[in-house]
Order: sequence, then C-alpha cells, then structure tokens
Amino acid sequence: MRVSELSQATGVPVPTIKYYLREGLLPRGETTTSPNQASYGDEHVARLRLIRSLLDVGGLSVATVRDVLAAVDDPGTSLHDVLGRTVGTVTAAGADPDDEHHARARARLAGLLDDRGWHVSAQAPAREAAVAALATIYRLGLENLDGLADVYASVAEQVAEADLGSVVQVADRDLRVQTALVGTVVGDALFAALRRMAQEHTSAKHFPPAQDQEQR
Repeated sequence: MRVSELSQATGVPVPTIKYYLREGLLPRGETTTSPNQASYGDEHVARLRLIRSLLDVGGLSVATVRDVLAAVDDPGTSLHDVLGRTVGTVTAAGADPDDEHHARARARLAGLLDDRGWHVSAQAPAREAAVAALATIYRLGLENLDGLADVYASVAEQVAEADLGSVVQVADRDLRVQTALVGTVVGDALFAALRRMAQEHTSAKHFPPAQDQEQR
C-alpha cells in the first residue's frame, strides 16, 4: 500500500507518518519502480498502531519511543534488557540531595527490598524515584503514609508476576517483546486509572457524598 493508504488504514495523517519515518520510529517502506514512492505492508500498520499507543496512551515522548523501539528492533537485545530500557526511560528519577529525609528513605527502601528478597539493580531509576517519594513523605511529617510502602510492594509484586506471566505465554520473540512493552507502558496508565476509580469507590464508602447522606 502507498503512504496515503497506510494513513487511511491507521487514521494517522500522512505528514505525521512522514515525521515518524524521518525520526526513525517507523521503518522505511520498500522502494517501488518510482524513486519517490514506497510500498508499505501490514507490519507498518502494526508498527504505527504501537507508536500511537506509546505516545497517546503511554504518554511517552517521541525521543523515548525511538529509544525503546531501537531496543525492540535489535534481535541481540534480550527481553530482560528491553524491559530494563523501557522501565528506565519511563521512570522519572528523583533528585539526589544529601539530607536526613533522603538518608532515611534510602534505608527504608533498602530494608524493604531486603525483606522481600528483590534483586534490583543499584542503577535502576526506580530506586531513586522511590527514595524521592519516601523522602517527601518524611519531609511532610506524614508518618501514617510510611506503611503504604509495604502494601504497595506486595501489590506490585503480584502485578509484576501477572505482567510477566502474560509475556511468558507468548512464543514469538517480536510479539513477546511488544507484549512486554505495551504491558509496561500502557499497563501503567490502566493501573493508575483503576486505582483512581477504586479510590473514588472506597472514598464514597468512608465519606458518603452529601446527597447519599440526605437520602438516609
């Protein structure tokens, strides 16, 4: 199919497709008899849909998507490394100040990881992100939130097992990598949305809306 037909099949405007081609997100089509035209196939349709999912739903930048897809396209990159690259690019690492709150947060995180037997790279961006979050809790004096780290860790481990369980079931390497990528990036958005809805539901139970109280 031509680029115009690729646009119709995916709903992505032609100028946007050409931009993705220039940025290296979308592979070039096969050159036809005309030097100014190229032919695109189903693999380009699938790739465009993946790109749009990572950008629109996952909220990633074009540069981040390009970096992640480069790892996906490299057959020499292991699935574990692809996941590492994905998590690393989508995790905003916190600042690294040297104060009592961050020192306490690092000790708290180290203890939590040790208790759960988690093997996490010392360079993992998620480490400093967690430290920054805990340090904020301590700085604000909200000690009642400290225990949430253990609750979140327990739930996170269950979610991670489910995530990787979905990946293990896929035999094809390309589809397995795509499953892991989308599960991580889009899964974050889905999990956050479900958490917000669960919070609304639980809040209504503990703090009934005014109209519910009037009906009682």
